[in-house]
Parts: sequence; C-alpha cells; structure tokens
Amino acid sequence: MSAVPAIRLSGLTKEFGGVTAVNGVDLDIVEGEFFSMLGPSGSGKTTVLRLIAGFEQPTRGSVELFGRDVTHAAPFDRDVNTVFQDYALFPHMSVGENVAYGLRVRGIGRRERTERAREALDKVRLGSFADRKPSQLSGGQRQRVALARATVVQPKALLLDEPLGALDLKLREQMQVELKEIQRDLGITFIFVTHDQDEALTLSDRIAVFNEGRIEQLGTPSEIYDAPVSRFVASFVGTSNLLDDAASQTLLGRPGVHSIRPEKLAVSAPDVAVPGVAGTVAEVIYSGNSTRLIIDLDSGQRLTVLEQNDRSRLADDARGDRVHVAWNDSDVVTLSAPPAASIA
Repeated sequence: MSAVPAIRLSGLTKEFGGVTAVNGVDLDIVEGEFFSMLGPSGSGKTTVLRLIAGFEQPTRGSVELFGRDVTHAAPFDRDVNTVFQDYALFPHMSVGENVAYGLRVRGIGRRERTERAREALDKVRLGSFADRKPSQLSGGQRQRVALARATVVQPKALLLDEPLGALDLKLREQMQVELKEIQRDLGITFIFVTHDQDEALTLSDRIAVFNEGRIEQLGTPSEIYDAPVSRFVASFVGTSNLLDDAASQTLLGRPGVHSIRPEKLAVSAPDVAVPGVAGTVAEVIYSGNSTRLIIDLDSGQRLTVLEQNDRSRLADDARGDRVHVAWNDSDVVTLSAPPAASIA
C-alpha cells in the first residue's frame, strides 16, 4: 500500500453566499479503502464529494489525488469517476455501448473498447447483457451497468453519490454485498456518500460522520457505533439511550452526559434477584427478528430496550408489565464529562 494517501483534503472549505457548506475539513483516505461519508441532508458530505470530483471549486483549502494537487483541475483532468443515484444511462444505447462510452470519448478503437466493456460487464456479472437496452434491466442491473461504465476507464478512485438510494430495501441489501465484492475485486479506492447508517456500517473500512459541514467523528464502523464521541453521533448512527446530567446522576451515580445502546440493556421480571432499576413497559414494538421495548422507569426516565427474538427470549413482554432493567457499566459511553470545578 502506498504511503501517499489516495485522497488528501486540507482545510477544505466551501461557502455558498452566506452559507458555509463545508467548514475546514482535513482528511486522508487510504488507497484501496472503502470509505464512507455519512450524514444527514445538508451536512456537507455531498459537497465534499463534488469538490473531490471537481464539480465544485473550494472557497479555501486544497484537494490532492495520489500526491497531485488537483484543487483547480477540471473534472476530466482528475483520475476519478463518479456513479450517481440516477445511473444516467443513455436509453438509446445498448448496455455494452453505455459501458464503452467513456472509452469512445478517449479515442479508444472499437475492438479494444468492445473487449474492455465486456470485461467490465463480466466483473459485475452482466457479461451476457451487453446487447440489451437499459429499459430491459432491473434497477439493480442498471446500477451494476453504471458501476461497469465508471470502472471501465480504470480510474484510481470511484466516487459514489448515494448510488443505492433509489432501490427498494431487499435489492439495496443485495447490492450492498455486491458492491463490497466489486470493490474488493477491483482493488481501487471507493468513496461512498450516504445518509443511510446501515449502508455505511455494512460497507465501510472507515466512516466520516458529517454534521454542519464538519467531520464529527472518523473511525471504523465498530468505533463509530460502539464509541460515539458526541450526542449527534450517538443518536444519528443507530439508536441510543441518551442520559443527560440529571439522568446520569440518578441511574449511573455520576455526572456528565452518557449513552447506552438499546441492545446492551437486559430486561428481567421484577422478582428475579438481579441488580437493576424498576420500571413499567409502556410500549412493545415487534419487528420480526427483534422486539423493541419502551420502558418508563420509576425514577422518571424512559429507556428503549432491544431484544432478539431467539430461543433465549423466554416470554413475551406486554404493555403494563413491571420489569427490571440492567446493564454492564462497560457498555455505558461517556459523551461529555462534567465541567471542571472552579478554584476560588
């Protein structure tokens, strides 16, 4: 692996009038990495992708691709390609012609571009679909054609702007697996923009969580999920029980702001001799493989508990049931410490 990052962003800032869409982002993306930029609408992630691609020019800062400063280079002068959510396939062209189009623009001869297009389609398991029109394909197949078209020109990095957003849930889950396999087979850097936390956690080697134009947290999926650094990350990535200072002092016996994931909580009957806090089941939400319990504690707090519907779940909980809720202290994440005491 090269010591030079595939992509380096330094102090990257983009302002639109009086609005700062990207605010001083510093980031290195490793060659061959599947890197996701995750955040809600308006968090700056798509603008960063457009700055990398050259579709926007930064107000301040720089963009380097494989050690080369491309801050002011045109999109066609950057060794990257982009896959968009709407696929942007030419409806009048066959699948093979769509994939070969970028090679044609580059002046590659007919025989070579046909061969390379076939190879690219083979990599996405659509080699036998070259003569079909895009209208004859499913949504997932069109997405794979878009991937083949983007990779046939052999870019060093592929930028993906919410490419699975238009697919239904089942197809999106299938494409997540296929996308990771394609990235592994190609061995090139993927930069994936999404607002879907499950996609980011499933696909990524690392994730940057964006909020208000800045990177709120950068880390592996397990680091982002198990050790969020702020209220925003804890609540945006997955579901968390957020305990403010008062709740922390009541339930944990210490000040500060804390978080604990619903699946880390355990529920038992009140007559079972285990440590815990007492409460009443306010709502039961069945989701097939799991059940979500909303529990109102006697101390005034409300907690969400997630239980897997497996053989270890001995009984169904019902609204109004009295329960005990317990947790391991090691599963509690500190989001902010109490302020230091002032010295008089």
